[in-house]
Amino acid sequence: MSAPIGLECLRCGMEYSADYGVIGCERCRAQGHAVNLAPTYDGSALRLVLDHGGFDPGERGVWRYHPLLPVDLRRAIWLGEGETPLIQATALGERLGLDRLFLKNETRNPTGSYKDRMAAVLIARAREVGAKVIAVASSGNGGAALAAYAAVAGLDCVIFTTANTPPAMQAQMLAYGAKVVALPTGPDRWTLLQQAVEVHGWYPASNYLETPIGSNPYGVEGYKTLAYEVWEQLGREAPDVMALPVCYGDGLSGTARGFDDLAALGYVRRPPRLVAGEVGDEGGGPLSRALAGSLEDPPTVETGPSVAISIGGGRSTYQALHALRETDGRAVTVGDEELLRWQAELARGEGIYAEPSALASVAALARLRRDDRLGRGAVAVAVITASGLKHPGAGGAADVPVIEPTLEGLERALREAYRLDVGRLGEAG
Repeated sequence: MSAPIGLECLRCGMEYSADYGVIGCERCRAQGHAVNLAPTYDGSALRLVLDHGGFDPGERGVWRYHPLLPVDLRRAIWLGEGETPLIQATALGERLGLDRLFLKNETRNPTGSYKDRMAAVLIARAREVGAKVIAVASSGNGGAALAAYAAVAGLDCVIFTTANTPPAMQAQMLAYGAKVVALPTGPDRWTLLQQAVEVHGWYPASNYLETPIGSNPYGVEGYKTLAYEVWEQLGREAPDVMALPVCYGDGLSGTARGFDDLAALGYVRRPPRLVAGEVGDEGGGPLSRALAGSLEDPPTVETGPSVAISIGGGRSTYQALHALRETDGRAVTVGDEELLRWQAELARGEGIYAEPSALASVAALARLRRDDRLGRGAVAVAVITASGLKHPGAGGAADVPVIEPTLEGLERALREAYRLDVGRLGEAG
């Protein structure tokens, strides 16, 4: 393990103690900027990796990379997070016009999303500081991940969500024993979370201020392992482009920090260009507008109802914008129609059923390729962040015909429900 020596502001460099809270940089906030902090380490972390010629082969999943994570390995709980497959998507790549498209399939994590990487590290940190209750504002995936790891760690977990959180996600959080409460609006969650943390001393997994800065900085470090794994799975090479679905951008920021570590180790010459697939309106999303307008902070965008419930908040963070600018990255605004279309393509072409929000990475790469802003031969990685079982039926009710047990009934159902003559079955092969 490498104990963090402190926390540092991503914008102004202001240093804070390692046990500082989750409200971000006070100096930047006084100047009108909401900015998260990041753990800092001494030089022993990188030296340990270099001395051993790489990461720890004796550990599994995210914990193979423990020298570069801010927790004591003795506090770690491994439920199988990490080690997710990187699949060369030949069929999908052909549709996108990319010869070397890879999918980082994070649906294979224990609770079905990449949030398990964050939860594993955050719960280890919570155990380290003696926390008894974990509290988080979540639209679903993060809450489910934290609930699972908290349960195994013997910690109570209280989740503040909203009434429109998909029932499948609510059921998953409850199954792990979390105490789940729904609030009328997203900001209501933050208000109550702040009060609970300040009055009861609960350990916050997420920020709770009106202008978001992202998750607990120790949890964000868990996403660094995405970069490490992709680098190893590509034969110790960085891809040219790596795309993620983004709202607040914790995963994007953590991935950028992971590639920074690899560059500091001398393992990569340069980090990949990062791409954010985000939700917005006809004028773009928060990150798209900030990049186009050379803004220092992402603006708030009013978004309507969307199938992309995990990333549809219309807000982003300084850390996400910083990650894009540091890697000469791109932000692409995607809509419901293309998310659902690529969800179907992914399921039928690659056998992966993903939540619509998770397809923002694929949709973003498709748009860049279509606009000739991404070369056909580029090594491109799309992170598929969550399982479709989290939000089934997002595109509408899935009606399965009920038939009488006869061939005539079967043939009629094929014609009426699937618009397919029985004699045409098998033609696709």
